[in-house]
Amino acid sequence: MILLDPHARPVIGHRGNRAHAPENTIPSMLEAVALGADALEFDVHVTRDDVLVVLHDPTLDRTTNGQGPVAALTAADLSQFDAGARFTKDGRTFPWRGRGVTVPTFDAVIEALPPTLPLIVEIKTPAATPVLRRAIVRHGLASRIIVAGFDPASTRDLRGGGFALGASTPDVARLLAPALLRQRIARPWFQALCIPPQHRGIPVPVSAIARAARPHGVVTHVWTINSPAKAQRLWRQGIQGIISDDPALMIAARGGV
Repeated sequence: MILLDPHARPVIGHRGNRAHAPENTIPSMLEAVALGADALEFDVHVTRDDVLVVLHDPTLDRTTNGQGPVAALTAADLSQFDAGARFTKDGRTFPWRGRGVTVPTFDAVIEALPPTLPLIVEIKTPAATPVLRRAIVRHGLASRIIVAGFDPASTRDLRGGGFALGASTPDVARLLAPALLRQRIARPWFQALCIPPQHRGIPVPVSAIARAARPHGVVTHVWTINSPAKAQRLWRQGIQGIISDDPALMIAARGGV
């Protein structure tokens, strides 16, 4: 899989083609695929009736015309809201409003995408973990998925499940000192790092962390990169994946490395 290939430079659509379409929706993801993205990254929550849905926030408020926590609603409730209602590129116009774009279920996303497309799925709450595990088996996704989560509780029960896992935030934090001191690290339990160039305004030594993990076959994907120059610099430093809101821009930038 390209997402685990240490020699690859995949461009990964962040919540689809987020710069140009409503994030974490099927139209956004299909746009990213059509533009040539090598993989997609998206987020999952679970509804009150244990349906896995694709949404970043724990509430509907930011991205839809609805309000309230996802966990308090059923999948049928969620289907009534407009997931394109708040998308805007200029702050004045809302081109996706009223076009029937909904918060998709995980199953609907998988069924809409090409059957071999690699995926990075971020678990936003540990409550979604067992539901996602069953979905991975049901759809036969083990060979083309990385499951990650900031909270270590989200992925702890998935270890040894036969598919790749990403490091949690505490896992990355534990790499900082040995990475900066160029010390050897113990073999980690995860297969991928999905890390930002900054955390709460503080620069993250991405290349040093990647270098420390590389001898163990761990790949590094960096989010969210929308600057061609920054993407090229990261690739030259040995980073594998660029997770971007604008995958077409990053694909063009890759040609200049």
